[in-house]
Amino acid sequence: MYGVSIYNSLVRLRNQVKNAWSQIDVQLKRRHDLIPNLIETVKGYMTHERDTLENITKARSAAVDASSVADKSKAESELSGALQRFNLVVENYPDLKANQNFLALQEELTSTENKISFARQNYNDQVLFFIIIKLKCSF
Repeated sequence: MYGVSIYNSLVRLRNQVKNAWSQIDVQLKRRHDLIPNLIETVKGYMTHERDTLENITKARSAAVDASSVADKSKAESELSGALQRFNLVVENYPDLKANQNFLALQEELTSTENKISFARQNYNDQVLFFIIIKLKCSF
């Protein structure tokens, strides 16, 4: 009975880890969906910043196409960097910063970034807990 109980607990924990990763994936897809709208909104304002917009588009494509956890991590890191550089460039465009569509998209993107951060923390906690329990069970 004890062995069956441990096995069931490990299966439950493994499923929690998978679920935690799925939550990250959902938020990443949400961010990927917001980026084309953001780029479309700023195109008219940022005519001299074509490279910045192209870098975001390329980074987004790489992130969408990534399949393994390591590839996704690297691609998402590059996408985050491209978005940070974009936010620095936006400071040079006061008319854009006053645009209601842009402000709404930027708020949505910020909210999504926060959700990604929380989902990653939850995933890390679940993985750590799973590893600890698995190690205890192996002794």
